[in-house]
Amino acid sequence: MTSATKPQRSARQGAERAFFLPDFCGLPSVFAVVVLVELLTFVFTLAAAPHRDELWGVLALYSLFMQWAGLVSAALLCMARRPLARLSDAAAGVVSYLLLLLVIGLLSLAAFEVMELTGLPHTLTSRGEFLLHNLGIAAIVCALTLRYFYVSHQWRRRIRAEARARLEALQARIRPHFLFNSLNTISSLIHQRPDEAEEALLDLADLFRATLREEQQFIPLAEELALTRRYLNMESLRLGARLRLEWQLEEGAERLRLPPLILQPLVENAVYHGIEPRPEGGSITITIKREAGELRITVANPLPAPGAGHGGGSHIALENIRARLDAHYGGRATLALHEGEGRFEVQLALPAEGGA
Repeated sequence: MTSATKPQRSARQGAERAFFLPDFCGLPSVFAVVVLVELLTFVFTLAAAPHRDELWGVLALYSLFMQWAGLVSAALLCMARRPLARLSDAAAGVVSYLLLLLVIGLLSLAAFEVMELTGLPHTLTSRGEFLLHNLGIAAIVCALTLRYFYVSHQWRRRIRAEARARLEALQARIRPHFLFNSLNTISSLIHQRPDEAEEALLDLADLFRATLREEQQFIPLAEELALTRRYLNMESLRLGARLRLEWQLEEGAERLRLPPLILQPLVENAVYHGIEPRPEGGSITITIKREAGELRITVANPLPAPGAGHGGGSHIALENIRARLDAHYGGRATLALHEGEGRFEVQLALPAEGGA
């Protein structure tokens, strides 16, 4: 019973997260509603062109009515969010639109009665005229607002889909030569060192299992480090003493979270372009630390002799990682390249999230 309920709950929560309307139950959304409604109030007040002596009075009346309309509408959409999220986008948009017009209509009737009872000045002479005037404005504003929410939602979905496609391409990009070399290495170890061959085969299986799993938004750095070490174990069996590693890992940094397949491709890039082309091999330095609220990762490898490398394909993987970081963090993450004194260095800085 429990196992059946949990996936259903997860699917339902996923559907709600994918809903095109913002979550009006949250304080940021409510604050945004208040600010935007007040801006509209200024516009409508200036459009009404009241006399200078009446300006503040008209602004106060408009603000009172429109803030009530905005907050009641936000509260209604908050309460109706879960039922609306079960509908298609088109049906949810139509129902939301009608609910908003209903709220404006009821508040308009109530406001007209209050103005009649209190003698507050207004330019519209009848209840019907006042109602149609407000509904006409609300019909235009609500339609534009819902359209904006839908277009923004579609844009975010496209960005996420592109990020997933990039990740899937990155997961599929474990080079065939790495697989063949690993299998050849395992084959050569089977008779002479069967225990190492078995361990290598388990590392290879774990590596492919990790890279082919479904996308996760963020994982602990410890998982990414484990994946990277499995990859390096395989390459160490093949390259032997040619591959030397230097780890500089700040204590506690492994609890921070980051998107999957960030560090391992950087290290694979360093092995492929910095170690393989050099007969004498070289040393890869991996530095991970926290600094100024950021997780900073540096991967440095020696440069091969001119003409001895695998070509300029290293930047394909780096651009892929940069694009995925942009999708996850916007402009808050950076990836910089440095080359000099016989070393090639990739410096990655991203927000330090999820640490204890």
